[in-house]
Amino acid sequence: MYIAMNRFKVALGSESEFEELWKNRDTHLKEVPGFVEFHLLRGPQKDDHVLFSSHTVWSSQAAFEDWTKSEAFRAAHRNAGGGTRSLYLGHPEFEGFEVIQTVS
Repeated sequence: MYIAMNRFKVALGSESEFEELWKNRDTHLKEVPGFVEFHLLRGPQKDDHVLFSSHTVWSSQAAFEDWTKSEAFRAAHRNAGGGTRSLYLGHPEFEGFEVIQTVS
């Protein structure tokens, strides 16, 4: 398995708008081979932002990479950031992880 995460620093006061943007977007993920699950995570509040992370689980790193090259990816990100840059402090930070151990 492979976990792909993007960390977002969301400006204070913009948390609800950010959450609604994500809740209402058409992700196209369920159509993608290798997709397992998605989570939007809300983290700690700092002096000027709240940390959020998008967290997707994939059957493999190759499945994730295929998604990033797909039409579904382009459709899901078509309006990403359009008019919403004021929500973020800086660019999202991507982190990818190969799963070494899972305990269920």
